[in-house]
Amino acid sequence: MKKHEKPLLTVIISIMLCVFACVTVNIYFPAEKVESVAEDIVGEIRGEEAEESSKNDKTSLLQRTVMALTCSVAWAEDAVTVSNATIRALKQQMKSRYAQMKPYYQQGKVIEGDDGYVSQGSAEGLSLKEKRDLKGLVNAENKDRARLYSEVAKAMDIEQSQVNRIAEIFAKEWK
Repeated sequence: MKKHEKPLLTVIISIMLCVFACVTVNIYFPAEKVESVAEDIVGEIRGEEAEESSKNDKTSLLQRTVMALTCSVAWAEDAVTVSNATIRALKQQMKSRYAQMKPYYQQGKVIEGDDGYVSQGSAEGLSLKEKRDLKGLVNAENKDRARLYSEVAKAMDIEQSQVNRIAEIFAKEWK
């Protein structure tokens, strides 16, 4: 090998190493889309609250129609619907369970956490049967929420390692 070829080879190898070393993996997390999905799913599970707020809305039919026509075009691109058989079944189970849990929520016996899961509050004033029922409801709810978050991640093609972030986004909607 000639003397001037060795430094040239070293420079080429150094450049190649720099190029390959600079490759980064950018993991995109679609927070806005997850927020939209969370809003839809929680709204569907706790549907009566959405209906009550629309009954109390003082906006005229004309105003709502104009808003719907102008906003639907802009939002059409970003609309995200996440559904599969498992998600639909989970939503149905959670909806019927919410009807059972609602009195406990109102009494402060069930607390929404920042992590997307529920916990049992003070059981003071509850009978042994009510305590047992409440514990079962909380456990079943948390189990279904964990499955729901995992299924949402699968449906949105998000890595399972990001399920906790999905749960935190859902936590804001549950509250």
